[in-house]
Amino acid sequence: MPPDITEPSTERSYAPPSVRQFSVFLDNRVGKLLELVQLFDDAPEVNLRAFSVLDSSDHAVVRLIFDNADAARHLMRRRQLAFSEVDLLIVELSQHLSLTHICLFLLGAELNIRFAYPVMHITNDNPLVAVAVDDNTLAGQILRRKGFRLLGEEDLS
Repeated sequence: MPPDITEPSTERSYAPPSVRQFSVFLDNRVGKLLELVQLFDDAPEVNLRAFSVLDSSDHAVVRLIFDNADAARHLMRRRQLAFSEVDLLIVELSQHLSLTHICLFLLGAELNIRFAYPVMHITNDNPLVAVAVDDNTLAGQILRRKGFRLLGEEDLS
């Protein structure tokens, strides 16, 4: 039998599961958020799993996470909505691993949390939080090593 020449798995090759967040730019007018969320309510192939609204006097930025990023992107392009995309981490909290722990562990690695918000999807009766950091790979390695469960888009279905 030939010797096993596969390389051992290392944390260097670890790529954490991540999800795609869309930031949609809306005029700050009555009813605009309703129009946006109805777009996805009317599409059975995509479900909204998290959102956050950043408001200013003339416009709003709505951050959105879906269980089907490709379908969401297609709908927004078809409606000619202005949006950007970024990958972020979805972290499962538990009784023993809280948001405080996430902050402490990432601070220890000198990683900046750019923003975070809750996810409207629960797994194993535990809440989820979306976290945007400076380095998803390093943050994913740290959080996984500390016992956190990270979720990908397929886990939000």
